[in-house]
Amino acid sequence: MHDIVIRQGDVVDGTGAAPVRADVAIDGDRVTEVGVVEDAGRREIDAAGRFVTPGFIDVHTHLDAQLFWDPAATPSSRHGVTTVVMGNCGVTFAPVRPGQESYLAGMMESVEDIPADSIMAGLDWGWETYGEYLRALGRREIGVNAGGLIGHSALRHYVMGERGLDEAPATAEDVRAMAAVVAEAMDGGALGFSTSRTFMHRVPDGRPVPGTHAAPEELEAIAAVLAERGRGTFQVVPRIGERDGAERRNSIAEMAWMERVSRASRRPLTFSIMQSDRRPGLWSWVMDEVAAARGRGADVRPMTAVRGSAIVYGLVARTPYDALPGWAALMAEPYASRLKTLADPAARERLAVEAGRPADLSGPLAPKEPAKMYLLPPGPAAYDVSPGNSLAAEAARRGTSPARAFLDYTVETGGLGLLYYPVLNQDLDAVAAMIVNPDVVVGVADAGAHVALTMDAGNSTYFLKHWVRDRELLGIGRAVRKLTLEGADLFGVPGRGVLRPGAFADVNVLDLDALDLDAPEMAADLPLGANRFVQRARGYDYTLVNGAVIVDHDEPTGLLPGRIVTPG
Repeated sequence: MHDIVIRQGDVVDGTGAAPVRADVAIDGDRVTEVGVVEDAGRREIDAAGRFVTPGFIDVHTHLDAQLFWDPAATPSSRHGVTTVVMGNCGVTFAPVRPGQESYLAGMMESVEDIPADSIMAGLDWGWETYGEYLRALGRREIGVNAGGLIGHSALRHYVMGERGLDEAPATAEDVRAMAAVVAEAMDGGALGFSTSRTFMHRVPDGRPVPGTHAAPEELEAIAAVLAERGRGTFQVVPRIGERDGAERRNSIAEMAWMERVSRASRRPLTFSIMQSDRRPGLWSWVMDEVAAARGRGADVRPMTAVRGSAIVYGLVARTPYDALPGWAALMAEPYASRLKTLADPAARERLAVEAGRPADLSGPLAPKEPAKMYLLPPGPAAYDVSPGNSLAAEAARRGTSPARAFLDYTVETGGLGLLYYPVLNQDLDAVAAMIVNPDVVVGVADAGAHVALTMDAGNSTYFLKHWVRDRELLGIGRAVRKLTLEGADLFGVPGRGVLRPGAFADVNVLDLDALDLDAPEMAADLPLGANRFVQRARGYDYTLVNGAVIVDHDEPTGLLPGRIVTPG
């Protein structure tokens, strides 16, 4: 008998092929048959009317710390994700010199909005090299498979200390030392290397993170370590569209060095790119530049999200008016007290009047344009960015100001109603054009990061629900390939992302017609009771990792069969 047989599902094998009615047999941690399986299984799963797919691979996460206190990797594992790539954007918890752990925790908080106190309380540390970090995580039980990239910011601080933040180039000795540390990481199981070039990523004192000013020669030397081993992926948050000018000087320079590094190292290089209303047409220019670079032999792969990357506003987290004194005082109260305050019409009126006064406010806390914030009430999350769903439209329907409309909406939803404010990928037509581009990788969900600010870890569910089922932008075969085998191939993860005999038994059995995701909810389940957004999914009958069921009809089973994945 087989351990498990999944019967009569429509198998979408991850290769891009159309669905085929078939059975899938699993023995131990491997798929052993796909087709007509005559022998019985100790456990039989009826998949009639369901799609059977490889488990999804989320190639851009920041779960490096979370897996130590949340080994189930929620909510990612609720959304069909069975393998995650950590260590993106250059920020990691290794390499680290003894006594410098809090520096990396503070940098992670500054860049990725994961509370440093929670990190320090939740990690047991005790490692120095990146290989030692992976082994420490590998000794723990985890629910999903996890691989990691060694981060440039941690690497530079480890080798150069405070000099790593300077604009002056690294010395030849510095570069040799960094290359040696990257070599240890690769030999210790790292999937590659990540770096950040954007000026938006900063350490707590406001300076750009280590590596922001690294010379291309330093990046080429690091890429040469990957080239020597014939494996590993180079991940970049590039300086595209920043301090550019009309001639796109920085963007051209970024595309040039990335192409040069990929061609010289013969390794894949993936970089984040989003559409932005502030830089019209830039995303399209990047697509053209990528096509040209790939034509010249560079394996450069842009990566984008499948919907708007957005700040989530609401009484549970923050409001669009928190820079105002009255609103700041409200949000300083415990959540139950906030609800009690807003139950008083006089208190709501005082807040609405304050929000309506002219104010000289700027910066990230300044009130946002009501026409660009969208209602996200409790229940299924439609992520409706049509003009009629905006806060401005809601205010017009109510015949009142946007602030009063927000307050009334908040009270009517019991404090759970949210606003969805896309800051990138605002134009879904541009998003559609990118995700059908064969050069583009689906990612940048940032699972584990921006914990009380955003919630994009459910993007795999949204991708299938919105773009495949509702919009029919892609067929199911091509869409599943983007969520599975493309990520496995890009990061050199063997035996995953595909359903065929011999592959690891990472499997989803899903009901596409029922697939949905709920509006984010706030949970106080980080170490020391810190808050984070979570998000439930529906339509996942089963999710298996290495042959063990980790989700059964949308609910985690508590099993932790995941492993550290290494390249080649």
